[in-house]
Amino acid sequence: MSSRSPRRVSQAFSSEDFAKLLDEQVYSFEPGQVVQGKVVSHDTLKGVFVDVGGKNLGIVPPGEISLRPVADAAVALPEGSQHEFLVIRGQDADGQILLSRRRLELNLLWEDLAAGKTHNQPITVRVAGVNRGGVTVNVKGLRGFIPRSQLLDRDNLESLVGQKITAAFLEVDRARNKLVLSQRLVAQATLFESYSVGTLVTTTIAAIKPFGLILQFGDTSGLLHIKQISQTYIKDLTQHFQVGQTLKAVIIELDLTKGRISLSTRLLENQPGEILTDLETVMADAENRLDKVRTKLSRGEDSQT
Repeated sequence: MSSRSPRRVSQAFSSEDFAKLLDEQVYSFEPGQVVQGKVVSHDTLKGVFVDVGGKNLGIVPPGEISLRPVADAAVALPEGSQHEFLVIRGQDADGQILLSRRRLELNLLWEDLAAGKTHNQPITVRVAGVNRGGVTVNVKGLRGFIPRSQLLDRDNLESLVGQKITAAFLEVDRARNKLVLSQRLVAQATLFESYSVGTLVTTTIAAIKPFGLILQFGDTSGLLHIKQISQTYIKDLTQHFQVGQTLKAVIIELDLTKGRISLSTRLLENQPGEILTDLETVMADAENRLDKVRTKLSRGEDSQT
């Protein structure tokens, strides 16, 4: 039996080929990649040269140094300092890599703003201008918008220009480069801190709608849905209530995201229909019925059964 010898490579693999392969494996930089680099030097026209571990130095153009205006690149990115950079162009024919600190900061900023919206965190912004629908604001270097309806002072928008105000996010949409904020939402959040589910409030009927009563109390309002008025079906609210009438009601939901307070009087009833047949007694005895109401709320008994 004959044995076969291993097939030999017909073409020699030179040291230059090996070096080229090594370069391709180790020094591969792709757009969108985040790399660590050390600032080596500065050039007034070209920008900042950075050692990112490749054969050649990466370069950060002047316009890509920071999200904020830069007067001196050597101050923004001092020689010898280390930072993360975003690759915006991989190695060209000369092996040069184009980097950006500004775009990396922008990515992180949008992430922070999205987190701020998720956690309802207020932010201080400066009013930059006025347009027909509201005011534009500077949000850490980005342009934001506050609709007139979301401002506390809606009548004299020009007076707000240059002022710092506290607002919360209504919309954070990076794909559309859209930031919409609300000053009222912050004020509402502060107000909501004064109340909690199970609180009994004295209200005034501000409006009667087919779906329920709009109740005004303090500096805010809430909805007493028709299903939360009584355990008995109500066909026509205007037959039982009138605008300006005083009602005591229990807060059953505080939704800061939607700016909504939901109320209930049906939980105050000892028997179905009591709100409709003996409202005066229910209102007079409301405080004494709170313990039972809060027990119902803890059991999730705040919806019509």
